[in-house]
Amino acid sequence: MLDQNIPESSSRPRWQAGIEWAAALALAAVWLVAGLWKLSDLTATQLRMTQFLVPQPVSFAAAAFFGTAETFSALLLLVPQWRRWGAGLSVFLLAAFMAYIGIHYRQLTGAECSCFPWMKRAIGPSFFVEDAGLIVLAVVAGWWASPSRGFGRAAAALASVVVLAAGLQAADRTKASGALAPPSVIADGHEFPLQQGRVLLFFFNPYCPHCLQAAQAMSRLNWQATIIGIPTQNLEEGPSFFASAGLTGVRLSPDIVRLRPIFPFEDAPYGVAVENGRVKEKLVFFDEPDLSKTLRRLGFIH
Repeated sequence: MLDQNIPESSSRPRWQAGIEWAAALALAAVWLVAGLWKLSDLTATQLRMTQFLVPQPVSFAAAAFFGTAETFSALLLLVPQWRRWGAGLSVFLLAAFMAYIGIHYRQLTGAECSCFPWMKRAIGPSFFVEDAGLIVLAVVAGWWASPSRGFGRAAAALASVVVLAAGLQAADRTKASGALAPPSVIADGHEFPLQQGRVLLFFFNPYCPHCLQAAQAMSRLNWQATIIGIPTQNLEEGPSFFASAGLTGVRLSPDIVRLRPIFPFEDAPYGVAVENGRVKEKLVFFDEPDLSKTLRRLGFIH
């Protein structure tokens, strides 16, 4: 017996099918790039979540959820049998983003959205206009689509995205842990070896309040490691920055241009714990008590 949806779709005007496909492909491209970008570095995504006022205890779960949901939405939109589900999930995600930004609008106005890797946009009225435009694309993509079916296969696709997310996270952790650090860095005008002992490479911006808070938290710890401070700009501001934070004994390095490609990061503060020439862990959160627990586990503080 012929599928009942075939006559309906085949009798549609071509312009309807063309508009549906164009909207679905455009929105799927947005979700696929945004979702895979988030999943490719969940630690960085988690950091962006906290910068957008998501509580740190749930920030990793939020990063994994939205990266997975966006990637899954793209898959649903690309398969005609699942397109209405994809359109519905897209509307839900976009409405959730708009509602969250609306609730925190006063605190987040002017902040970089960091929603998509290629698009720089600040939070403001245009944010809502652009996301409303994406909702229109979702509605158009699902309006003439056939009723969705094949729940089991869609669930299997979701499971595949979850496995992909877990694999990317495992690869990121493996890459971060055990990687070789460069033999040495310039610190206080001299070569400082990284092949022996424990060293924390601390990347900071002298004008960043989050960096200052991180340095203040570090100043209250009993260190068993050497701290190398690498400013992202204005090396001459380093001494006054650490004096303001109360963190003593820090060696300053001008090697940001050489080290940043080796230890890529998006935002400061950022730390790399190195022991005997190998990377033990990367640090993106400097809030207590998590900072002390991590550094104590690594043996970097008493």
